[in-house]
Amino acid sequence: MSFTVAIVGPPNVGKSTLFNRLVGRRIALVHELPGVTRDRREAEARLGDLRFKVVDTAGLDEATGEFLEAGMRRQTERALAEADVALFLIDARAGVTPLDRHFARWLRKAETPIILVANKCEATAGDAGVLESYALGLGDPIPISAEHGEGMGGIYEALRSFAEGGEEGAPAEEAGEAAERAAEAVEKARPLRLAIVGRPNVGKSTLANRLLGEERLLTGPEPGVTREAIPVEWSCAGRDIRLVDTAGLRRRARVTGALEKMTAEDAHRAIRLAEVVVLVVDGRAILEKQDLTIARTAADEGRAMVIAVNMWDLVEDREAALRALRDRLETSLPQVRGVPYVAISALTGKSVDKLMPAVFEAHRIWNRRVPTARLNRWLAEVLKHHPPPAVAGRRIRLRYVTQVKARPPTFALFASKPEALPQSYLRYLGNALREDFELPGVPLRLMLRKGKNPYARA
Repeated sequence: MSFTVAIVGPPNVGKSTLFNRLVGRRIALVHELPGVTRDRREAEARLGDLRFKVVDTAGLDEATGEFLEAGMRRQTERALAEADVALFLIDARAGVTPLDRHFARWLRKAETPIILVANKCEATAGDAGVLESYALGLGDPIPISAEHGEGMGGIYEALRSFAEGGEEGAPAEEAGEAAERAAEAVEKARPLRLAIVGRPNVGKSTLANRLLGEERLLTGPEPGVTREAIPVEWSCAGRDIRLVDTAGLRRRARVTGALEKMTAEDAHRAIRLAEVVVLVVDGRAILEKQDLTIARTAADEGRAMVIAVNMWDLVEDREAALRALRDRLETSLPQVRGVPYVAISALTGKSVDKLMPAVFEAHRIWNRRVPTARLNRWLAEVLKHHPPPAVAGRRIRLRYVTQVKARPPTFALFASKPEALPQSYLRYLGNALREDFELPGVPLRLMLRKGKNPYARA
């Protein structure tokens, strides 16, 4: 083991859950009651190709003296002093608490390097807390879900420089690119969660069977054959896939009966849990209203998306169909501009081999991180050529931008008057981000924050 990592933080923020995740088995006791962990616990941990010792500690509190809580704090202080690096965990769903601020001030004075980790960031649950955590002055927070294993690539990036033989002294840009490649390697070790969705009777199960190479799922000419979201473990190009075939989604007004409502809820749940969504559409009626509704649902959930235009062998005027598809995407799905599409025939297998490369590429872009230095050089150029408008005679100042999370790419923009920035200018910034940093086809979040640059010296 080349280095030691201490996990510190207030009570009940998920330290023991993260400890178990890094160790790879359930060692530390986990319970919703705070204060379960009292003594330090050490174990060998593994994250990607990193090997290190991890130390679980008791929850930090403000106790002093000879009481039990004070003894627990002294154990935590000792673990911090002996560690090469510490992960300071906060609960992103609860936001930044006074206790977080109190111990952040203490940790900023410590000689041990501190990495800020925002836990409990399932889906969008912790986005507000991640933004608030910049005020702690401990650098960019790493959003994770220790319980679900999300965001481990970010921790890998942060710990990699502490490993023996790491790329010390590498330029910041090169180190960032190397870390991004390493994070991709960590993500590849986990199954990619893929959901196949669409209207009834567009060939979803037929496509799933074609991908799997066997008649694994029931198909038929009548709509509504699939009722449950069926997960199937599968491997493609050396990558483990968890493929989920879903029931066809009709317009809400047409959904009748308890069974159909349950199947629709199951399909929506599959979208929320997916990483990439393949939207299957009928090539003879491309992107009808319900197709767009499903696509917007996937975009609102922040999922990467690929459109599979099925039954392409039955389309007579293919050039006109492609023009209609591009026009529809441009006008009706601007929030995922550049979403990839593949024309296929699931029944004959034609061009189905092009679908999974498009899925892998969408997943890679969905996981992309842009270094903060590059983002702020980009912002300076944008402001030079197209500054924000003036409000009451004074121009809005855009001070700083940083990426707060991936999956999907999410950025925080610090402005003097965020409430006064027009939506048209925000759209301009979002489109420029997408084009300049090559982020086509994935949802892109741009959040406004008021305040000074959190890294500027007072």
